Amino acid sequence: MSTLLHLDSSPLESSISRELAREFVKTWKAIHDNGTVIYRDLAVTSPKPLDAAWIAAAYTPADVRTAGQNAILALSDELISELENADEYVISVAMHNFTIPSSLRLWIDQVARKDKTFAYGSDGPKGLLTGKKATVLIACGGDYKPGTPGEALNFVEPYLKTVLAYLGVTDVTFVTAGGTARVMFGAIDRETFLKPTLDKVRELVA
Repeated sequence: MSTLLHLDSSPLESSISRELAREFVKTWKAIHDNGTVIYRDLAVTSPKPLDAAWIAAAYTPADVRTAGQNAILALSDELISELENADEYVISVAMHNFTIPSSLRLWIDQVARKDKTFAYGSDGPKGLLTGKKATVLIACGGDYKPGTPGEALNFVEPYLKTVLAYLGVTDVTFVTAGGTARVMFGAIDRETFLKPTLDKVRELVA
């Protein structure tokens, strides 16, 4: 039985990135009759920034951690468990200031943990979340496609590709709905704008 982790990071329920993710999940569930979806809304449960106590707890061997340190790491352990239990991930991302939303960055800080999702060996760091597949659905106000002047300002794809690979997830597909500002300013209606990207999402799942 397959398990999908659905991760939303946009603070707006009506965001285009969330709509793309909902369509992905709907199509995925139609294909995987007995599949399980783990849903995590980072706008509702945004992790707190890391502090000295968290870092000390994370780098204390598990067998000598105090009850207080285990409590500090409880959310991190839960988020990592979701990643471990899922076969694939779908992550919705609304570009904020050319990069990812702060809630998603805080989530990454919680799940990037030594000896949990990556480890150091003689050849350097090695990701431990192997055999997973990720789809990242991005919405951005401008056009940041390769070959355009905006490409140099798109830090979403290279950053997430690097982070996911560091954790062991190298099978990553990006789908971007660029130019959402046209919908905001009435230059194109939402349905017309979304259709080609929604079609691509359905084809990707199928």
